[in-house]
Amino acid sequence: MDAQNMLELDRKVRRNAFVLMAANAVNGSILPIAVTLGGLAGVYLLGPDKSLATLPVTASTVGSALTTIPAAMLMSRIGRRRGFVLGAAPAVLGGLLATYALMQGTFALFVVALFLIGMSGAFNQQYRFAAIDAGSMAVRTKAMSLVMAGGIFSGILGPQAIILTNDWLSPIAFAGSFLAAAGLGFIGLLIAGFVRDVAPPREEPRAHGGPAGRPLREIARQPRFIAAVLCAISSYALMSLVMTAAPLAMIGCGLTQNDAALGIQWHVLAMFAPSFFTGRLIVRFGKDRIVIAGMALLTACAVVGLSGITLAHFWITLILLGLGWNFGFIGATSMLSETYRPEEKGRVQGLNDFLVLGSAAMASLLSGKLIGGPGWAFINMIVFPVVMVSLIALTWAFLLRRSTSREKA
Repeated sequence: MDAQNMLELDRKVRRNAFVLMAANAVNGSILPIAVTLGGLAGVYLLGPDKSLATLPVTASTVGSALTTIPAAMLMSRIGRRRGFVLGAAPAVLGGLLATYALMQGTFALFVVALFLIGMSGAFNQQYRFAAIDAGSMAVRTKAMSLVMAGGIFSGILGPQAIILTNDWLSPIAFAGSFLAAAGLGFIGLLIAGFVRDVAPPREEPRAHGGPAGRPLREIARQPRFIAAVLCAISSYALMSLVMTAAPLAMIGCGLTQNDAALGIQWHVLAMFAPSFFTGRLIVRFGKDRIVIAGMALLTACAVVGLSGITLAHFWITLILLGLGWNFGFIGATSMLSETYRPEEKGRVQGLNDFLVLGSAAMASLLSGKLIGGPGWAFINMIVFPVVMVSLIALTWAFLLRRSTSREKA
């Protein structure tokens, strides 16, 4: 591609990034609603038994995990715009169904509703990949950061929607907020219609009709791929484990529902606010160092979580958790982009998100069991060994890469 065409493509990528950021801001705001209220609504519907209280939140993560590969493959065939529009529909349906389930007092139906919301979340995961479909490397990295920065607004919209709409359908607790979630999903669907495809939607076939590129097994054996996925899993699963437990832990320590909602708001803001400059940091310092910084922040989050149970302790824990997720997850996503060719992106991105969100789903379910058993302190202790495994994998991949470079030299 000549310089003039590349400049034009970069312009389209930048324009698309702003649309994707807006879609991420609105559709992403449904996650804080589901996370903050999913466990509390579970307690409301189940009674005092907390062991299954986080099952709705887990169902949301499972819905995302099971839909990641189909979402990625669907978009590789029909394009990003139609994929994002189609993917926003389950959030609308899930919000309406959750409202009805709460009004009827049906726990099982509420779990199904959050599963649908999770399905929509799998399509939201593709926003960051859509930002790097085309364009120069510098523009793609900054576009991904801009798209992820949409989470800043979702971090405000979601918790504020809880505070402003929770009494809409009083005396039915939480129903008004899930009705608002359905409305947000519909607005997100409309915004997604403005996304433009900047790369061919269909993978190029081989002569014998199979998909182009290397076998997925060969790609997944690369040390760089293994390290990237492990670091992404650690960042996301630890975030899911601690974040899911935090609202229940806060209520259990005598804090209010609004305290929990605002804590999640600070957490989501911390998750996405650094995205305005994470891309620049990656360009300047390298992906590996940013991932290591993320792991250090996750460790600091656990240290603060173990230090006390005041409102300040919970909020600082959640803020550090969000910052650690941002550096760890975005850095790992950038690392992953080094391991596949353009024609392989659909399968590799789908596999990555399936593994990451599948692990997050298990962490979410485990969170409910642990908060009702060993408790908040034990949940924070889990952070340390998981971070250690990630750092070992990252070091292993780095040493192998350096050794290979020396041999080639």
